[in-house]
Amino acid sequence: MAGIVLDVWLYGTLSRYGGGKGNGSFSNLRIRLPERSTIADLLSRLKMPTGQRGITFVNAQLSAMPGLQPDLNHILHDGDRVAFFDTKSMWPFQYRHGAAMTDEMEHAMVSEKDRGLHHTYSEE
Repeated sequence: MAGIVLDVWLYGTLSRYGGGKGNGSFSNLRIRLPERSTIADLLSRLKMPTGQRGITFVNAQLSAMPGLQPDLNHILHDGDRVAFFDTKSMWPFQYRHGAAMTDEMEHAMVSEKDRGLHHTYSEE
């Protein structure tokens, strides 16, 4: 079966997902998925609800943050590095502008009425 191998990092409370043997602060997994798999497929494999994750990076590009997760259909490639941070691992909002972003995230930020500048998040 052709497939891809991902380098997946789970930080904070997320280290318990995917069968990782995290030390409580992080876990690093090599995950094999079929070609053309997406972030949603990876989350399913990890058995991680999307709402549990906070900041997400794909190959050092911001792809999601709390309340803004446009990356579910982002297609992953062999060798991609994906980092999921829990919701308690916040990235200071002032650094979000100018950060490298996936195409999906950049489009979502421009589409948001506040351009993604939140300093607090809540589920509606």
